[in-house]
Amino acid sequence: MTTFGYFLSCEEHGPKELVRQAKAAERAGFEALWISDHFHPWLDEQGQAPFVWSVIGAVAEATSLPITTAVTCPLVRTHPAIIAQAAATTAALTGGRFRLGVGTGEALNEHVIDSRWPPLDERLEMLEEAVGLIRELFTGKLVTHRGHHYRVDTARLYTLPGEPPPIYMSGFGQKSIQVAGRIADGYITTAPDADSIQAFHAAGGAGKPALGGLKACYAADESAARKTVHRLWPTQGIKGEASQLLPLPRHFEQLAQTVTEDEAVNGSPVGPDPDVHVRAVQQYVDAGFDEVYVNQIGEEQDAFFDFYAREVLPRVR
Repeated sequence: MTTFGYFLSCEEHGPKELVRQAKAAERAGFEALWISDHFHPWLDEQGQAPFVWSVIGAVAEATSLPITTAVTCPLVRTHPAIIAQAAATTAALTGGRFRLGVGTGEALNEHVIDSRWPPLDERLEMLEEAVGLIRELFTGKLVTHRGHHYRVDTARLYTLPGEPPPIYMSGFGQKSIQVAGRIADGYITTAPDADSIQAFHAAGGAGKPALGGLKACYAADESAARKTVHRLWPTQGIKGEASQLLPLPRHFEQLAQTVTEDEAVNGSPVGPDPDVHVRAVQQYVDAGFDEVYVNQIGEEQDAFFDFYAREVLPRVR
């Protein structure tokens, strides 16, 4: 049975609004939450980037839904020992409703601490070491670690949940998927790609959950919805490695000037036709995802929740 969740966007909304959306998502019948972790938004137009751990704490008290970071980068901006403490505290606070989603990150968020941005192979190596260190700290034992990328001196987590939170990993290319299959408890991606799930299972992830996410834009007028997507998320139309390499929102704004409206929409369900939204969500179900998360682009959040509660969720279930 597929779980359907809502994807909270820290790039578009401030902390109080994110908490309000989380409560609205639960009322609408969504069963779980994703939340992004950014220091900068992709574009100034998006306008927000609250500290995710503060928001998660508030959401945890405001709803009863499971929460997954989608995703946190425990490599540069935040040391993995601190991520371990944050994740353990959150899991304790939620009574086990928290999953730690991790990935290799983007220069957009990580360069604020160190201007050197490692290449992908090095970041994957760092992530594998970071995940191992986080798991070691989750044991509650005294940890001293002298690794290739990280050092920890006699650290111990005192606030622990009954069970350590699962660690899920995002992956878009074969190298990342191979690492995810080897080290993660679950797989995260944002394309309805059955081949990626199969590759994850073949790499050691057999029997582990696969989580997929997509962006939508409900509006009474399809043309207005398309314009909203083009205004706020033209980055959906940016190809290649730029999303991992560019350091500032203004760089994405410059590149986004070349993105057409069709390229920005890029398969996202837009407008008022429930069939369009059902087909988009169903692609993830058909690809074999265990959990599917939808994010509403733009300001019409309440209309989206009402629309999905009435017209979409009953049909995809």
